[in-house]
Amino acid sequence: MTAYKELVLLRHGKSDWNSDTTDFNRPLNKRGKTNAQQMGQWLVEQKLTPDLIICSPANRALTTASIVSETIGYPIHSIQTDKSIYAASLADLHQVLLHIPDTIQRILLVGHNPSLESLVRYLAPTIPTESDGKLMPTATIAYLQLDSQWSSLQGSYIIQRPKDLP
Repeated sequence: MTAYKELVLLRHGKSDWNSDTTDFNRPLNKRGKTNAQQMGQWLVEQKLTPDLIICSPANRALTTASIVSETIGYPIHSIQTDKSIYAASLADLHQVLLHIPDTIQRILLVGHNPSLESLVRYLAPTIPTESDGKLMPTATIAYLQLDSQWSSLQGSYIIQRPKDLP
């Protein structure tokens, strides 16, 4: 077991803006589903299967988490939803992380912007931004190694975007 915790943040896949529904219920579009599967495969290749998946209950986030779970072999029924992740502030995400037991080594948190970008910038303030100013476009993964307790929230990082995959 490593001396650090691993936090994998995943922004939900591209959603279908043409669907006639509320923001909370908006589904993924075809590209969003494809990117979710690609990012799940990347997690497999990097050997980053999580011990726990926590997800926003919004349709597009939960669908992303389900596709990733299926791809990595994580039981879909074990995905935990947390309503505070939807429309979250940095403080909300911080609270979610503070409640993770230290027996959990690696988690995958699936959520939304701007809160995921805020969390990454908080944990890794020197991280470079894309030329368009975005850090976490849809289906982007941020992988962070944190100190040995979830409550410390300090560490190093890797960003993986679908467009950067072969």
